Amino acid sequence: MCGVAGKLFHDPARAVDGALLDRMSAILAHRGPDDAGIHHEGSVGLVSRRLAIQDLSAAGHQPMSSPDGRLWITYNGEIYNFLLLRDELERDGVRFRSRSDTEVILALYARQGPDCLARLRGMFALAIWDRQERTLFAARDRLGKKPLFYYQDADRFVFASEPKAILQDPEVPVAPDHVALHHYLTYGYVPGPWSAFRGVRKLPPAHYLVLRDGRTSLHRYWELRHTPKRTDGEAALTEELLARLGEAVRLRLISDVPVGALLSGGLDSSAVVAMIRRATSGPIRTFSIGFDRPDYDETRYARLVAQHLGTEHHEAVVKPDAVAGVPRLVWHYNEPFADSSALPSLAVCEMARGFVTVALNGDGGDETFLGYDRYLATAVLNRLDWVPRPVRALAGAAGRGLPRGMAKSLAYRLRRVTDVLTLEPRDRYAKWMSAFGNADKRELYAPALRQELRTTDSLALLDQAYEASDATTFVERIAHADIQLYLPDDLLVKMDIASMAHSLEVRSPFLDHEVVEFAASLPLHLKLRGWTQKYLLRRAMRGLLPEAVIRRPKMGFGVPIDYWFRHELREMAYDVLLDTRAQQRGYFRPEVVRRYLDEHVEGRAHHHPRLWSLLMLEQWHRVFIDARPAPSAAPAACGA
Repeated sequence: MCGVAGKLFHDPARAVDGALLDRMSAILAHRGPDDAGIHHEGSVGLVSRRLAIQDLSAAGHQPMSSPDGRLWITYNGEIYNFLLLRDELERDGVRFRSRSDTEVILALYARQGPDCLARLRGMFALAIWDRQERTLFAARDRLGKKPLFYYQDADRFVFASEPKAILQDPEVPVAPDHVALHHYLTYGYVPGPWSAFRGVRKLPPAHYLVLRDGRTSLHRYWELRHTPKRTDGEAALTEELLARLGEAVRLRLISDVPVGALLSGGLDSSAVVAMIRRATSGPIRTFSIGFDRPDYDETRYARLVAQHLGTEHHEAVVKPDAVAGVPRLVWHYNEPFADSSALPSLAVCEMARGFVTVALNGDGGDETFLGYDRYLATAVLNRLDWVPRPVRALAGAAGRGLPRGMAKSLAYRLRRVTDVLTLEPRDRYAKWMSAFGNADKRELYAPALRQELRTTDSLALLDQAYEASDATTFVERIAHADIQLYLPDDLLVKMDIASMAHSLEVRSPFLDHEVVEFAASLPLHLKLRGWTQKYLLRRAMRGLLPEAVIRRPKMGFGVPIDYWFRHELREMAYDVLLDTRAQQRGYFRPEVVRRYLDEHVEGRAHHHPRLWSLLMLEQWHRVFIDARPAPSAAPAACGA
């Protein structure tokens, strides 16, 4: 696991500044504290920071060259089938100098070019420089586990694992991208290929890029298909699921450093730990984070699983004072990022890193096996669309009379359902996934920003993702949209940054592309049956996990932000969001922001997703835009 970066000038006569490469390396040190390397040849410079997982010797040093010196690679990730690929290459006469997967990728690329990506089973972001052809090849894994950002203009191409490394280059402008921020306010994250910085883009998952003669071309090399569906019997598919998930876990246990697991107490992470226990009789370390509010705390279920499987369990509690480090959180996340579960994610990764260097988790199980409540709600409401709209409108009006409750309460969830009863299925899902809808933005934006973005519809991104799916049911199409948007740009960003901030590698067996393809091939009724979510996965776990864990509904890795904004965060929210600096940006109407604050604090509305989004956006401006050039170290305190 590593951090990567690099720069090249299209004109071979121009030389890359060596001091810039040093700065890029230094700012990515948290991603790879064990080793640092730079390859610098005139107009080209490659940077690597290494977290040593496989082959801890100096032979795994990066950037790494092919034996003839033609190809140079800088690479971030893990290829879980590299031993199998290595054996094949050795039978073809290849001789290796190290035991690293990096050298296997380089040898495979030398023989197959971009087609080698189809052979790689794992997570990766990589760049390979071909000195002879003066061509840069860059690629990202199928699901988007590992990030890669880039900036290009008429003279140069700059890339890195994180934007802050790109912004070390004084020739790269530091300015906000208003379209990206417009999308951010809808989703709570910046969807690719945009980044929050003007001119900086994300290489999409399952794509590779070729840069030659100053021109780039993008190519997709993998696409998830939902058809045809499997017709095997339920018992056979249950056994196959156990076999596939077991294999994905076993591959991710290969390591030359200690391995543990992040255990939330939900079905997915518990299933991963159960598979680890099937694969080994040795000690297993597990790590959980909880809250001092019972409606958000899952630690009792994590303890139950840990006791059942005999793990060495560790846990901690996240309290509101963790928010004092918001500017540092923003520095690590590089972009405004409104998923508040980043706070406990950072905390659990910090705790785990005190014991292990690698941890497995349950990311991806909800998207692939239909575990989110919104999938169940979509399926149920789609069956009610035959009810005349006036009747649904009456039910919606009745729902608005329910008590508001806290964000995890039954009343709150019922209100979210009744609020969308009269909407079309696409609009219904868009409302659930949006912090700010189109009408909200028109009210919030100051006139100049409203005029600038009047023709940009963020919700069109969801429609495009629906249309890209071959799924025949709407529930599976929205899950496909989540795999294209929410998974790579929210959940995987959250864990990549949280883990790399503490030099921890996190591996996700549910995101093994063969497991994902298997799940996509299952008929809908084996994932969502009646009121039961993840039906086949629950069946597969019987006898391996406690029934209380198998039967429990989805809780989610939530944070009591709604409560905190009414108490511990109240003063800070008013101070930051209504501060002169925030108002002078000219983005929002201050009276609307104040109304959100007042209504939430007084309990008249639930605006916590909006307030957290606005707070993260303002802090991002202070950390990255106001502090020019881009900061080379993280700020320490809130309000910085």
